[in-house]
Amino acid sequence: MSEQVDRAINHKSLFDFTYIFAVIVLTVCGQLILKWQVTKAGAFPESFPERVAFLLRLVLNPWIIGGLFAGFLAFLCWMATMTKFELSYAYPFMSLAFALVLLSSALLFHETVTMPKMIGVLLIMAGIIIAGRG
Repeated sequence: MSEQVDRAINHKSLFDFTYIFAVIVLTVCGQLILKWQVTKAGAFPESFPERVAFLLRLVLNPWIIGGLFAGFLAFLCWMATMTKFELSYAYPFMSLAFALVLLSSALLFHETVTMPKMIGVLLIMAGIIIAGRG
């Protein structure tokens, strides 16, 4: 069976990789939308009743629902990805989401990008390249 899987992976079309790309883009977009709206909502309240109301407002927020829907679409694309690739081949690509979230959060939310974070992202990228060639 391993030989069949190897041959199948070597003959993937560019379209097959769009599933992986879609998972990454939808995951990153979903996370950015959630961060944007949670930040916009303000500080997490102290009292339990206020916390429940705060979370309920977030759950009913159309943007939050959209972010969750992006996550659900990413899940569907991931299932399609699993029909096309071995898990050990496809999963390292998910690490690209870390890099994109780091860069996007710095640009959109002015979050700090430290040297350790950058080194970590570079190590992730190196790992993706190594895993992709293996």
